[in-house]
Amino acid sequence: MEHLRASHCKPWRDSTNEERLDGENGLLLTPNADHLFDRGFIGFEDNGDVLVSPVAHKDSLARLGLNPSQAMNVGQFSEGQRRYLEFHRDSVLLRSRFLEE
Repeated sequence: MEHLRASHCKPWRDSTNEERLDGENGLLLTPNADHLFDRGFIGFEDNGDVLVSPVAHKDSLARLGLNPSQAMNVGQFSEGQRRYLEFHRDSVLLRSRFLEE
């Protein structure tokens, strides 16, 4: 546990006081995953599939232990977590309409 970080799916700055304290708004992540998640370089589908931002630097991801060309799944999320993860996908995950077309 000492090598895991609590990360908010819906960032603190965007959350109400109730959402900030809601355990469903949190994930335990390794420091590398926490960094990438907080900055929008990775996200998660409701089914646990890891999403990689098209603007993420692939070599840097590999150095952090994430192979962007390999499908990864971390397992199912609860209904409450899925609600917050939807916000993360819509508002935090970095996208580029130019790269996704």
